[in-house]
Amino acid sequence: MLEKQQDAPMFRSLNQNNQLVSLTDYAGEKNVVLYFYPKDDTPGCTIEANQFTQLADEFAQLDTVVIGVSKDSCASHTDFINKFGLKVELLADTGGEMCENYGVWREREKEGVKSMAIFRSTFIIDKQGVLAEVMYGVTPEGHAQDVLEKIKNLGKPETTEAVDAE
Repeated sequence: MLEKQQDAPMFRSLNQNNQLVSLTDYAGEKNVVLYFYPKDDTPGCTIEANQFTQLADEFAQLDTVVIGVSKDSCASHTDFINKFGLKVELLADTGGEMCENYGVWREREKEGVKSMAIFRSTFIIDKQGVLAEVMYGVTPEGHAQDVLEKIKNLGKPETTEAVDAE
């Protein structure tokens, strides 16, 4: 599993428009919210994508791009975006390399059946390419707002309670 303050794993993948997108595209200029989700047009994934879309302008004002990643195809991503009017970029990690590099491809058990699936997770990558936040196993509802608050606090010292040394 990845941890805060590590360099973010490099990625290059095709987006919904079959254009190659890379972490280096944003280096020095934008923060990146990279969120991994199991599948296009499923209930939780739709909630998450819609909430990121509702906050898209606020993320943009904070020099932040929001990118969703799943193993769905570019065509599936295009359909998902068009169906809901999404304002997020979606990467097609059809080979699973990004999922492996970010530690989100995991075994799960559902109704007694074990299978591999994307563990819903979000990574905030700062302009220097460092992981500012690492969140594994997130809940879709309200997640985009939580991420926005973390972006607003990027670069600010973390609040820690002073401990008396008496």
